[in-house]
Amino acid sequence: MYKLLFYCIFVPLSLLPMKCLYIISNFLCFVLQNVAKYRQDVVLMNLSNSFPHKEKEEIETIAKKFYHHLSDLFLEAFKMLSLSRKGVMKRYYCKNPEIINECYERGKSVIFISGHYNNWEYMVLSLAMQFKHHGIGVGKPLSNKGFGKVLTFFRTRYGTEVIDADNVKEKFAAYETEKKLSVYMMLNDQSTGNPQKSYWMKFLNQESGIIFGPEYFAKKYNYPVFFYEVKKEKRGWYSFEIKKITDNPSQETDGFITQTSLKMLEKAIVEKPEYWLWSHKRWKHKRPQNMVLNPEIEN
Repeated sequence: MYKLLFYCIFVPLSLLPMKCLYIISNFLCFVLQNVAKYRQDVVLMNLSNSFPHKEKEEIETIAKKFYHHLSDLFLEAFKMLSLSRKGVMKRYYCKNPEIINECYERGKSVIFISGHYNNWEYMVLSLAMQFKHHGIGVGKPLSNKGFGKVLTFFRTRYGTEVIDADNVKEKFAAYETEKKLSVYMMLNDQSTGNPQKSYWMKFLNQESGIIFGPEYFAKKYNYPVFFYEVKKEKRGWYSFEIKKITDNPSQETDGFITQTSLKMLEKAIVEKPEYWLWSHKRWKHKRPQNMVLNPEIEN
């Protein structure tokens, strides 16, 4: 059923020129914001709590821009189904890949940390083409397994390997044993599954439970850690820049990697807030009383 949906509807839709897709996106934006009012309460609450000093009119303006961006993301995801290798690399390019390729020459796997900011799906699709390393995208499995299986096929057709977060320990161990140099893409801005196993810190003016996995694996294997910041050049065109967090995670203070990556993401969000995923229920968990709110670590 899902294959039929993809190949008979989604893939043909992706063959349309981007100009046509953005006309559809404009209509979708109107429907999401004004008709369906898709998670409007969540979006406005997240924005208001994250920017307590902004006026209501400014919050609403950001929300409006966010829905435009979200609609673009939906249509760009369709376009992803038929984009050629060349097309992907033109629309999503790295400004300084030499930083990561230098790690490859030194025989080091690396960890990328970022968030759901701008177009992260194009990063998954292009990861194995951007660098010399084997590309691995780590994420949560979709609740709909049939849809997830077909989506994974399209995400991985240019060499990126997608693995579930539940299986990441085995993958790290296996590739370390095999000496298979890899770049692990990990997003740590989503809501944590277990508040008791989270790293609690202030993020966007709110107490936030942060997934500690990226720092855990960085310290365990002493892989260099980088943040990648994505910028939207124009509709459908993105660039990203690699920024080093640490070359020796095992020597860093506990929490340094987690805090630094979130501060970098927060800076990008504050500059262009409409490009973050405000419709996600990021703060559905409150900090348990037995969990400490970690103080800010000086970089």
